[in-house]
Amino acid sequence: MVLYLFSLVTKTPQTTIIATIVVAIQPSSFLPSQLANMDEDPHSGIDNIISEFNTYEDFLDSQITSLDLYYLEDEELARQLVELGYRGSGEVLKREEFDARKSAAEASRLSKHKQKKILVSAGKDLKDPLLKELAKREDANRSGKITTIIFIRDKNFRGHEMSGYIDYAHRLKTEDFEPYFLGKKRLQPRPTDLSFYNWETQTSSSCPTPNYQVIAENVQGLMFKNKKDRKIMKVDPGTSCPGDNTTRTEIKSPKYIQVVLYDHVTRRKL
Repeated sequence: MVLYLFSLVTKTPQTTIIATIVVAIQPSSFLPSQLANMDEDPHSGIDNIISEFNTYEDFLDSQITSLDLYYLEDEELARQLVELGYRGSGEVLKREEFDARKSAAEASRLSKHKQKKILVSAGKDLKDPLLKELAKREDANRSGKITTIIFIRDKNFRGHEMSGYIDYAHRLKTEDFEPYFLGKKRLQPRPTDLSFYNWETQTSSSCPTPNYQVIAENVQGLMFKNKKDRKIMKVDPGTSCPGDNTTRTEIKSPKYIQVVLYDHVTRRKL
């Protein structure tokens, strides 16, 4: 039998009461698994507690035995002994630390769940070179690691030649891309994209996106400014460099007249 001697202090406006309590605990009341846990990595033990119990009270109650209640005759006192480390596995875990670790564990779980979202291009039998390249870039554009601008020259259903610059990351957020990767829908520029031009009707339009600002009136031709790091992207095919942290890749696709991908890596923390 192990004897524990400790004091509890209770204060009132008129007086202060100090009670000395002797607690007798049988060594056999420690479970073998609890004794084993004392020699384990303390961080591992705490992580196990966090994952096993929903509330701090549940954790405290799990360490209290019927023998404890027999000697103490007070459940709240038994909980205090556990919190002070006099009972249970010897794992001293304060309420503040339990709550903080519980919140962190939940945030980590939600983050991992978000990361495990299946990409719409995953598992698709892609034949077109453009779709293959877009599939490679889907995850990075969704996560914000890169922002790709797609230049496409194509013909619409009327046979009019048109061209435009598409903010791939923005389109991924605002449109379901699975029909494109399934081959049921054709990716084409629209008047609502960064830049659009119909060569037959000679109509043009430009629209900024959350990622890019359009710079149309410039002697160097059409340019785009990234809103995160404020870097300029030059899309003039005659330029030797498309801009800082930007690469230009021309894609040969039998389905389109011309396709060029501009990949920009932002240096600013997201």
